[in-house]
Amino acid sequence: MATKAPAVEVEVEGRVVRVSNPDRVYFPESGATKLDLVEYYLAVGPGIVHALEDRPCMLHRFPKGLTGPKVHQKRLPAGAPDWVETVRLHFPRWDRTADELCVTELAAVVWAVQMSTVEFHPWNSRREDTEKPDEWRIDLDPGPECDYDTVRRVAHVAHEVLDDLGATGFPKTSGSKGLHVYVRIAPDQGFKDVRRAALAFAREVERRSPQDVTTTWWRKDRDPRAVFPDYNQNARDHTIAAAYSVRGLPDARVSTPIRWDEVDDADPRDFTIATVPARFAELGDLHAGLDDGEHTFDLAPLLEWAARDERDGASPPADPED
Repeated sequence: MATKAPAVEVEVEGRVVRVSNPDRVYFPESGATKLDLVEYYLAVGPGIVHALEDRPCMLHRFPKGLTGPKVHQKRLPAGAPDWVETVRLHFPRWDRTADELCVTELAAVVWAVQMSTVEFHPWNSRREDTEKPDEWRIDLDPGPECDYDTVRRVAHVAHEVLDDLGATGFPKTSGSKGLHVYVRIAPDQGFKDVRRAALAFAREVERRSPQDVTTTWWRKDRDPRAVFPDYNQNARDHTIAAAYSVRGLPDARVSTPIRWDEVDDADPRDFTIATVPARFAELGDLHAGLDDGEHTFDLAPLLEWAARDERDGASPPADPED
């Protein structure tokens, strides 16, 4: 009978995290193990902590590896050390609360991996005021018949609109089929207004590239060859994979920050736990500038666009729960 490899202890910035089943294969395509996943997150430590810091974070856990069931975990898993921090959230729809992971140090990321976490999905607000987002997220989501070249074309149109607004966008691969762009905003608007602004932006991208973009609400009515700028990802409790988060795909792909001049050549399949550490060591965190204080964008122009569109007969964003 095969025996399990003994647990290993990993030292992380003065903390010790015990990693059980270190040789469990998580990613069948490469044979990468749970310990390989830990070592990846250690290698990109400053980047993943920056992406998650002080944000409520939902965990996508795979207790048996990718071949087993996936668990979407809002509440912090049981057994956390006392140094792992949380933030309490209220969900009005069910009138319930949940204490979600709130990363403040790299050891908390490693502990979450010990608890079978592969993907980290943070909110776009921070625990100081979870109802006021400080991050506007542009999710370029391709339809089922849309190729990645179309995503690239739409990304350039989005970049053009951002430039016209005077906004600085920080792109990254989604780690799957799409592309994300983050914009730092002042935390002075609620989720509804941020989402309304995001829809106004999406409509402008659609106006400039109608052959490649759709803002149609119902998935069944969308052109399957088009990109949907998913403004719904700015709704409360809607999350996407963080920068430097591994995705639950067999090749251990990573949602990876890129430069705008890389959009045309960067292939999402090239960014994996095997390749991103060397890139990070060379380039550092390409999203570090989000918080340098120079790139905070005021949503007022987008909210003016939203008001104009609504005066012209466009509908405000539908309820994301519909």
